[in-house]
Amino acid sequence: MVKIEAWVKAFRLRTLPLSLSSVILGSLLAFSEGRFSVPILAGALVTTLFLQILSNLANDYGDASHGVDNDKRVGPQRGVQSGLIKPTEMRNAILVFTVLALISGIWLLLNAADRLEFSGIFGFFILGLLAIAAAIKYTVGKSPYGYAGLGDLAVFIFFGIAGVAGTYFLHTGSLAPAELLPAVSIGLLATGVLNLNNIRDINNDRESGKRSFAVIIGINGARIYHTFLITAAVAAAVGYSLLNFQSGYQFIFLITLPILVQNLSVVWNSSRASDLDAELKKLAFATLIFAVTMGIGLVY
Repeated sequence: MVKIEAWVKAFRLRTLPLSLSSVILGSLLAFSEGRFSVPILAGALVTTLFLQILSNLANDYGDASHGVDNDKRVGPQRGVQSGLIKPTEMRNAILVFTVLALISGIWLLLNAADRLEFSGIFGFFILGLLAIAAAIKYTVGKSPYGYAGLGDLAVFIFFGIAGVAGTYFLHTGSLAPAELLPAVSIGLLATGVLNLNNIRDINNDRESGKRSFAVIIGINGARIYHTFLITAAVAAAVGYSLLNFQSGYQFIFLITLPILVQNLSVVWNSSRASDLDAELKKLAFATLIFAVTMGIGLVY
């Protein structure tokens, strides 16, 4: 039971709502236009969950290998760090989820083949390979990009642009520039979750040689950056709703504002890393609620 619990923790279930958010919103955008496929939704959900778990496992292994996971780190104890999961076992799990993500991604493209030209199918296949590589190289290897302040950009691209706009494109076979605004919203909120994580770990990361974006710009810069991420995410969603206005229901996503404001308050007023750790799950679920309610508002 202890071993199973260690693996469940390594999957980091509290991060999974971020993966679901992008696929759900992209699918609801397509549904609101009468262009929706259940197999594509299912394939996209499974693929993105496999990719998220792959990223979490690789991060567990990579941070332990580089000495970032240590006694000074705040937050749940990692699998390899605790010794409950051996490095070889984690490498095998990374391989398994790489294969699973690849298989489910191919199945997804097969279901979308009748809506896409060959160039589109090939482009998404390459995008899938890049997503797998990004999930692993975030902290694994000699020069992980997460240690050079580039993790935020990767999260924005894969959770936002690729996740929302890509899912929408798989359903519809087309993409208008306006559809990028919801993608930007989710991408910024997902980046906010990573920034929270990096602010929480800023001292230990700095001492361990991990140059996250928060480490590079400093604690005050990271707080200003976090404020930008949250406010810009809301602004992009409001802008899209105004451009495509049909009813007041489209603004139902604003019910998440109290959670987002409270999140900003904690970031600015709390100096305890444990407080920020509690906010990670809240912001992840707020992002999911934001995505679901924005999509439902468009449907109705």
